[in-house]
Amino acid sequence: MKPSKVKFIEEKLEKDFKNLDDSDFLKKAIKRALEDLKTNAFSGIQIPKRLFPKKYIEKYCITNLWKYDLPRGWRLIYTITAEDEVKIVCAILEWFNHKDYEKRFKYLF
Repeated sequence: MKPSKVKFIEEKLEKDFKNLDDSDFLKKAIKRALEDLKTNAFSGIQIPKRLFPKKYIEKYCITNLWKYDLPRGWRLIYTITAEDEVKIVCAILEWFNHKDYEKRFKYLF
């Protein structure tokens, strides 16, 4: 497996990540996830296309979507792209708790 590059899809999201308290479990969990994704971009769970939120399709023109489970029911959502023919890029779209994840993916009725 080739190592991949990990980036945030938007500058604001990266800033939000950097503003998390270093001692917070969420920041530690996201850091661990980013390291895992650098090693293996496919370490998350692929989300079926029929479940893609319209927001992601319209805003980011995604063709694939992945979920990385974080502790305490939090989720990290990302897509995999190619920077060039050689480098795989994981673009982090957002993270949220389980309740907000269920809303975004319309699991709650």
